[in-house]
Amino acid sequence: MDIINSEGRNIPAHIAIILDGNGRWAEHKGLPRAMGHKQGCETLEKTVADCARLGVQYLTVYGFSTENWKRSEEEVAALMKLFRFYMVKLIKVANEHNVRARMIGERSRFAPDIQEGIRRLEEETKQNTGMTFVFAVNYGSRDEIVRAVRKYTIEAIRAGKSEEEIEALTEQAFAGYLDTAGMPDPDLVIRTSGEFRISNYLLWQSAYAEYYITPVLWPDFTKDELLKAIDSFNSRERRFGGRKK
Repeated sequence: MDIINSEGRNIPAHIAIILDGNGRWAEHKGLPRAMGHKQGCETLEKTVADCARLGVQYLTVYGFSTENWKRSEEEVAALMKLFRFYMVKLIKVANEHNVRARMIGERSRFAPDIQEGIRRLEEETKQNTGMTFVFAVNYGSRDEIVRAVRKYTIEAIRAGKSEEEIEALTEQAFAGYLDTAGMPDPDLVIRTSGEFRISNYLLWQSAYAEYYITPVLWPDFTKDELLKAIDSFNSRERRFGGRKK
């Protein structure tokens, strides 16, 4: 459920962001791409704090996709180094703002110490009662849906379900097999850097989300830009496939 904040804004319950433009930000400044990712991490810290203060209930960000492994070995190594550093730092940021952290995506491809870092981040923030911050890493929506189908099918076979029981599967029940099980669907999806594509992000969950595209590169994304996106969201009429009365 959306909430009205002290400034009269209707705050989306769940905001999802595609963090795009780190590399271009660095290139425009004549810096290594890794510096763009570093600045992007600092922007993310501020955005987590801003969303928590505004009253957002869920913030989900696209940190590293299943396709990002195709990038150069040097860039991937730099990203892994940043993950190691910022997963530790995010524990402090999350606890300062009563934020619970959760990771979605397939973790087994990461090095054991990164997997342990993810576990520690989730464990050390699980008692927090404010906003839930969801970090999508090694995440791709098609991969997520395929994994969900496999999980459901294996459970159905082991339980000896009949054809009629399998056919009775509902959308709501299937959503429980996705990485985002137990979370509401995103209301607003923000993409930075001006790109008009979904990039395999929350395909199932964002079926009726409102999209906001900004030309601002992610490292330059500020609270003012976040409020512009929320104001745009407020200007729209959400009908979820129905008709205006």
